[in-house]
Amino acid sequence: MKINPNGFREYDARWIFEEDIDIEGITILGKGLGTQIINHTKKNNPRVIVGHDYRSYSEKIKNALTKGLISTGCNVEDVGLSLSPMVYFAQFNLNSDAIAMVTASHNENGWTGVKMGIKKGLTHAPEEMTELKNITLNNKFKSSKGNFKKIDSFKDIYIQELVKKNKINKKIKAVVACGNGTAGVFAPEILKGIGCEVVELDCELDWSFPKYNPNPEDLEMLNAIAKAVKDNNADIGFGFDGDGDRCGVIDNQGNEIFSDKIGLLIARNLSSSHKNSKFIVDVKSTGLFTNDEVLTKNKCKTIYWKTGHSHIKRKVNIEKALAGFEKSGHFFFNQPLGYGYDDGINSAIQICHLLVNQDKKMSDIIKELPITYQTPTMAPFCEDEEKYKVVDTIVKEVQDLKQKNTKIDGQFITDILTVNGVRFSLEDGSWGLVRASSNKPSLVIVTESTTSNSRKKKIFEFIDILLQKTGKIGDYDQKI
Repeated sequence: MKINPNGFREYDARWIFEEDIDIEGITILGKGLGTQIINHTKKNNPRVIVGHDYRSYSEKIKNALTKGLISTGCNVEDVGLSLSPMVYFAQFNLNSDAIAMVTASHNENGWTGVKMGIKKGLTHAPEEMTELKNITLNNKFKSSKGNFKKIDSFKDIYIQELVKKNKINKKIKAVVACGNGTAGVFAPEILKGIGCEVVELDCELDWSFPKYNPNPEDLEMLNAIAKAVKDNNADIGFGFDGDGDRCGVIDNQGNEIFSDKIGLLIARNLSSSHKNSKFIVDVKSTGLFTNDEVLTKNKCKTIYWKTGHSHIKRKVNIEKALAGFEKSGHFFFNQPLGYGYDDGINSAIQICHLLVNQDKKMSDIIKELPITYQTPTMAPFCEDEEKYKVVDTIVKEVQDLKQKNTKIDGQFITDILTVNGVRFSLEDGSWGLVRASSNKPSLVIVTESTTSNSRKKKIFEFIDILLQKTGKIGDYDQKI
């Protein structure tokens, strides 16, 4: 039996299959999760929805996980090939006690994992992951007998849930790219269903991901979408990750629009009909939310919070926010727009509503925002055992430099936010961020300047120098 303890991440579980966890280890994980669900729900036979993505080994892993769940007394209901948001929705629609989705999301082939939750619309928080880890690694399992039920055709129920209330009255030509991941079974049909003309790009299921990894932050994927948008004279391009809970956006001219700015545009669009709303954004997101004139006019409030889908949807739930936005492309829509969880296809739908309501090209809508210069998310390798220590070191260094009135590109550090790593702001509103990745052995670096591309680069250089001094940093996945 093999389970690498490091696979219990901040808010979900991720391993390289067979190298870090084997089939027996997955069953043990199922026993741990089943025990945790029984402890939390105080039910002997709680109902648990399970689903899996299209990776070659995912169904086998789901079956092993199911075996463990049933051995604790859980009654498992299997909705089959799924997106993560479809499984989240199933918990509401079928009124179950918990969910477990087998997916490694955007991670490369070879990875597996589980996204899980007990309270409707939420996934595990760090304390629940710590609890699960302790139960699983210490073999503190319940023992009983549950049962298994296959739920056929739930895919159709999920599709209709999104289609029936989101019809649009203007023809939008959309490139829909899925990187040969699971979203290919869902996204084209749903967007056609609401009234879009869809140009499919890599929507055929292929678990080898032959062209690029389905990740809407991956430049290779974004470049492919941009080319397809221009070649087909499309209005918009959408890119979905492997389990369909994230969406990347390319405008009608083939330019990437970072998801935090898309979030701001959606928030603006919603704020006119939902005044006094709250919006939650992650610390990687643009600083433009802070003083946006439209949000201010409509008396809306923005709260910056910890990066990570579990953190943001929990904060959306606690604050009763209308929506939450992550720079990675996780968008969370609360009632009446959704159930609070992240759904990449619903995000694409809300962008379609934005285009219809504004009756403008996306390239013209984005011009209404002040110009900023942003980096993509950059991830230098850093061992799981070291990454949080490195971040602690950087936090202290930045705080010390602020105290010493050190300038970065001629600007004083004016503000430091440490809710998730360190985000430091300069006099002109430019900022830089260093945090530990929640699901991989790496750090996360983002910078943004309100002034110039040069300042954006200078902030990155400042961060990189601090990181290299630690001696704990490896290669970047991408750099500016």
